[in-house]
Amino acid sequence: MSIGSTLGTSETALAASGPSARVSATDRVHAALRRIEEVDRPEVWITLRSADDLLADAAAVDARVAAGESLPLAGLVVAVKDNVDVAGIPTTAACPEFAYVPEDTASGVERLIAAGAVVLGKTNLDQFATGLVGTRSPYGAVRCAWDPERVSGGSSSGSAVAVALGIADIGLGTDTAGSGRVPAALHGLVGFKATLGVVPAHGVVPACIDYDCLTVFSTSLDLAAEAVAVMAGPEPRDPRSRTWPADVRLAASNALRVAVPRSQDLEALCAEYRDAFDRTVAAAKTAGIEVVEVDISPLLDAALLLYDGAVVAERYAAVGEFLTTDPAGADPTVAAIVAGSKAPAAHELVDDLDKLTRVKAFAGELLADVDGLLLPTTTEHPTIAAVEADPIGINRRMGTFTNFCNLLDMAAVAVPGEPTVTGDPFGVMVVVPAFADQVAVDVAAALVGTDAPSVVEAGVELAVFGAHLRGQPLHFQLEDLGARFVEEVRTSDAYRLAALNTTPPKPGLVRHGPGQGAGIVGELFRISEAGLGRFLAALPAPMTLTSVELSDGRWVVGFGCTHDAASDAVDITEFGGWKAYLQS
Repeated sequence: MSIGSTLGTSETALAASGPSARVSATDRVHAALRRIEEVDRPEVWITLRSADDLLADAAAVDARVAAGESLPLAGLVVAVKDNVDVAGIPTTAACPEFAYVPEDTASGVERLIAAGAVVLGKTNLDQFATGLVGTRSPYGAVRCAWDPERVSGGSSSGSAVAVALGIADIGLGTDTAGSGRVPAALHGLVGFKATLGVVPAHGVVPACIDYDCLTVFSTSLDLAAEAVAVMAGPEPRDPRSRTWPADVRLAASNALRVAVPRSQDLEALCAEYRDAFDRTVAAAKTAGIEVVEVDISPLLDAALLLYDGAVVAERYAAVGEFLTTDPAGADPTVAAIVAGSKAPAAHELVDDLDKLTRVKAFAGELLADVDGLLLPTTTEHPTIAAVEADPIGINRRMGTFTNFCNLLDMAAVAVPGEPTVTGDPFGVMVVVPAFADQVAVDVAAALVGTDAPSVVEAGVELAVFGAHLRGQPLHFQLEDLGARFVEEVRTSDAYRLAALNTTPPKPGLVRHGPGQGAGIVGELFRISEAGLGRFLAALPAPMTLTSVELSDGRWVVGFGCTHDAASDAVDITEFGGWKAYLQS
């Protein structure tokens, strides 16, 4: 399994790599403009900014970099779905009569721009973000990047295709029913749908306001995670925005374990995708991931409530009154769906919300002993002609595995799986409970064979020097709390190490003063604030948590012990670390 479309250019690949390898913002904009001309896909865009405006923004970014600013996204360009506000550029949600020119930029886009990214323009979508096919737009059906006879997937069609064609490095989409994941699956991309509210939805035209997410497309898991990390964080203009909780998990298990559906839960898959999913699961097992089969039928039943239940009333609340004016540009399928969403009664919504609460609890129990749920992202890759002939049925089927995610407050990372037997892209996703986003990233990285990037910028650094080191008997305590390994470290020469008389055996680290000890080897982890508190509350005597000075001058929280305990123990400083002492 590997990530990335082969449709982009070498310039695009360079721009999407690490900051040290990226081209200047000006060069990247020139490359994007050339690529737009080469591919000749006008249906991707609703509003494309002028070359003069783009180059002016790029020059400003290059000037900031030259002045010494650290801009993690400098040299990258972004395509923004046209239901997301960018100040001064019309927002249409793919309905010309709905258009308005916002004064403010959506907070997620603001944060990308502040980090050095340049916005190319606004992309086409299934109107009012209602659809998973990419054909429901008066601006034209967005065709698949690698087969123009097939759909691109939606509703975030233009943003995904802009990335797949090598025009943009980052595509911003939205995801209520799977719109940030289905187009990724059809194009061999990464689609990152964070936990609801972690990336604020300020400046996003609502589809179902309680279940809308701002999402990221990229050819790289690293870049997708970086973009989400930049956009994440509370936003006072979005009352539904959320921050990482104090007990957020910062890593998956050392020995990964994932759940997969039973055979009968996969009946919606076309034959080619069923075969590709089976081979993807087999490849995961070969990579050392333990796989367990589970019953996901309650999740699939919950997914039906997004359109067939009373929750669909949120779509009428969003744009129903507007569509009653019969705008000429209204897509007939979208208009019919929204009109029908007025029908549910209030008591039906209460019943459906109760059902979702119960299934959410079921999902928590289902995934309690695994790192995530591995699912096919979608069921098939239809032609545009097939969708025109059956616009509702195919779209409904394509959301089989995606629709329940936001209803149940879950996060998902979509990545390429094993291709079909004919070499077409096939996508899978790692689905996790709310706020386990980092766990999903870790599992996704293992599936595609890359190092896992960090997406959760939270927690406290904790240095360990003995029984909590990797491979030692108490390391499981760190793993149970979701701690993430950062690096090997060494203390300053102010510390001495003693072998304590404890069960299991542990060393005690004690500060004596500069030059009165030696550099002691340890490991640095990042752990949640609540995890550190739990650690401290359970810490047995004579162990302590205190500030420890590292050899590079940093001070971090680290394990130590009381002076009196160390004075009665065997001094093992000469070995330079606990593992070296044990090996001796």
